[in-house]
Amino acid sequence: MSDDTQANELLTRAMGGDQDALADLLECMGVELRPRIAAKISKRWSSVLDADDVMQVTYMEAILQIDQFSHGGIDGFRAWLTRLAEHNLIDAVRGLEAAKRPNPSKRVQPKPASESMSDLVAMLGVTYTTPSRVAARDEANQFLDQALNKLPTDYGKVIRMYDLQDKPIEEVATELGRSTGAVYMLRARAHERLREAMGTAANYFSTPG
Repeated sequence: MSDDTQANELLTRAMGGDQDALADLLECMGVELRPRIAAKISKRWSSVLDADDVMQVTYMEAILQIDQFSHGGIDGFRAWLTRLAEHNLIDAVRGLEAAKRPNPSKRVQPKPASESMSDLVAMLGVTYTTPSRVAARDEANQFLDQALNKLPTDYGKVIRMYDLQDKPIEEVATELGRSTGAVYMLRARAHERLREAMGTAANYFSTPG
């Protein structure tokens, strides 16, 4: 946006909870940011990832995290949004590169639902140290299921299909109507949201290892 005064007004309203102002601000910032992100995507991944994929996930994260932005005015917001976009791009490329050399230990293996959920909890960094390990595991699984239901729809779908049901990334991408690169971004962000949610119960279920 060329008029930073107007952009600052939108930012003030957005930080006050005005979702329409935030949407307008993201649209304006996206016009500036998208070409820079597009220039960072190598030809190697251009068939499975584009700047629109990155920006869509970035907008979603900005909406979820706007309350974490607190200073710097429009220049600070521009830098914050750029970091979100670059972080998403990095995670997309990491996911695509890892798919070329899959490591089974990095994936939740096909198992009964309760075991798959337990493995996902462990992947997120929650361990069980209570006297009743089985009871703690069952409660953590219930907490995880509740947390999944509270995630943005696509975040929850990615986790359930890719991590818990072990569906191929291409099938997940088709079902969500997104590129494979976008699915890897969604998964990375979904894991972050789940870690935050599980962290609220970490002292109850576990102690640091």
